[in-house]
Amino acid sequence: MLQWFHRLMPRQGDFFSLFERHAAVMVGAARALRQMLASGDQIILRCQEVVALEQEADAITREVLILLRTTFITPFDRADIKSLITAMDDSVDQMQQTAKAIILFEAQTFDPEMRAMGDAVVACAELVQRAVAMLANVGKNAAELNEIGLQITRIEGEADEIHDRGLGLLYQKAKAGDAIDFIRGNEIYNHLENTVDRLDDVADEIQGIVIEHV
Repeated sequence: MLQWFHRLMPRQGDFFSLFERHAAVMVGAARALRQMLASGDQIILRCQEVVALEQEADAITREVLILLRTTFITPFDRADIKSLITAMDDSVDQMQQTAKAIILFEAQTFDPEMRAMGDAVVACAELVQRAVAMLANVGKNAAELNEIGLQITRIEGEADEIHDRGLGLLYQKAKAGDAIDFIRGNEIYNHLENTVDRLDDVADEIQGIVIEHV
């Protein structure tokens, strides 16, 4: 009888631990991508690491969505949960696309600006990880969560400037060299910019949750 009663009681899934697992995978993929931009003989190995982490991120996302469908009580709005985990997953997907583009174009050396954008990816991913760990107590952590969001937005703006500067320098070099170099570099720059943008999208989702719950 007691077991039957417990089955009827509302359930609240542990979404926060899944968010934190996903954020840890995100940081791992960001660091592996940054290591690809360091050149050397580890590019293919680090790409394989990004791909494996993207698959792990997809699995965690599926766990969240299944839990969302089977849980009566959620820590915040169901649409917010879905939007947050989708934005997080999109950021890792974009990291994988960037890594695959590097392999596709057989890039072996990378401009300082590309490496700087890789640093921006890691910095944003680590800030997202910090923010996700605070979501279990949004009210208490609202001020810090907002500050993290501002930091990510600032880094995203700086990355845009690095992107534009890098493309300008690349174009000047390509005018006196091989146009293929510009095409290759342009693709990599754009993928890196998109990766930072996707991480900024995660920050926007987190700030939206803060606004709704404070």
